[in-house]
Amino acid sequence: MKPVWAVGLMTGTVLDGMIDVALIRTDGVDVQEFGNWTLAPYSSDLRHLLADAVSAALEWRFEGPEPEIFRKAEIALSEAQAHAVRDFLKEAGLSPKEVAVVGFHGQTVLHRAPDAARHGDTRQLGDGALMAEIVGTDVAFDFRTADMRAGGHGAPLSAAYHVALLRRIDAGPNSAVLNLGGVGNVTWWGGGDDIVAFDTGPANGPLNDWIGRHGLGDMDTDGTLAREGSVDEERLARLLDHPYLSAPYPKSLDRYDFTADMADGLSPKDGAALLTAFTAGTVGRSLDQLPQRPKEIIICGGGRKNPAIVEAIRTRARVTPVMAEDVGWRGDAVEAECFAYLAVRVMRGLPISFPLTTGVAEPMTGGRLAKYGATE
Repeated sequence: MKPVWAVGLMTGTVLDGMIDVALIRTDGVDVQEFGNWTLAPYSSDLRHLLADAVSAALEWRFEGPEPEIFRKAEIALSEAQAHAVRDFLKEAGLSPKEVAVVGFHGQTVLHRAPDAARHGDTRQLGDGALMAEIVGTDVAFDFRTADMRAGGHGAPLSAAYHVALLRRIDAGPNSAVLNLGGVGNVTWWGGGDDIVAFDTGPANGPLNDWIGRHGLGDMDTDGTLAREGSVDEERLARLLDHPYLSAPYPKSLDRYDFTADMADGLSPKDGAALLTAFTAGTVGRSLDQLPQRPKEIIICGGGRKNPAIVEAIRTRARVTPVMAEDVGWRGDAVEAECFAYLAVRVMRGLPISFPLTTGVAEPMTGGRLAKYGATE
């Protein structure tokens, strides 16, 4: 198959006000070339609108009609990201016609994993058809719904791309990939079709919320607060007894399944220390579940910039952390690159989820493709 240029977009559940935009050239199997990458800020008004949509989603819980705010937020988000793509392509010296597809993940506002009684549900805000018309190229979107309707978790979807990256550096089963966003997820590849991936537990989400709750900013910059605090080891042990952490994979989490309330009653610095240690502890529990425990873990996502989290992973998860940049990857761009890669797979009818990544019965395609210029 001929490699093509594709753009990927990602806005995380931490609602940091940034749009990750990345360009790669791929055939949907291997990555031939990394193109431009940027972080494009969106307005504070949109950030507040998305936060309000998340609050509405947490009250809605998939019961009854969708909150009216969803459509307002969806249009605003789609327009903002579409214009970010147009600006990005101009900066890269490319026209929309030179890009085969845009992978538009959208904004997750609610995710509910399946259980024995029912299929799961997920909702990402994002109008692919609107983006296609603004940008002037085809757009792949709604990556998770088909998987969940087939009984899967709809997450994590990064496994196929993580494996493509692992192949590029000839990594084997002694290495795994850890993404630290609002939620953490791990990918392990044993070679061939032997892919395991699942959500490890909370990553930046509860810690960021804890910092914000105390009026100390948006995040624990450089892990400073956590390093000044002490970990309540008894409370940590109780938290690590959570049934999710011992449940077999495939498994997935919503951003708010674990919250900052885990640190209630502690000082700001001790709470930060506890939540940091808990993130690391969940990584360790997850590595114990893999078919082979890796000796090193390649870390991407925003959490890798917090040295307190990285050091806690080294000591508490008993694994060597390796920064994505140290193996030639772009740690902040991986998630956006992933959806560029998946968009090409959607366009070419290749599977994007697998039995040991989301729990579907067999590898399956997914996503929807909005064709530029198509009429309803």
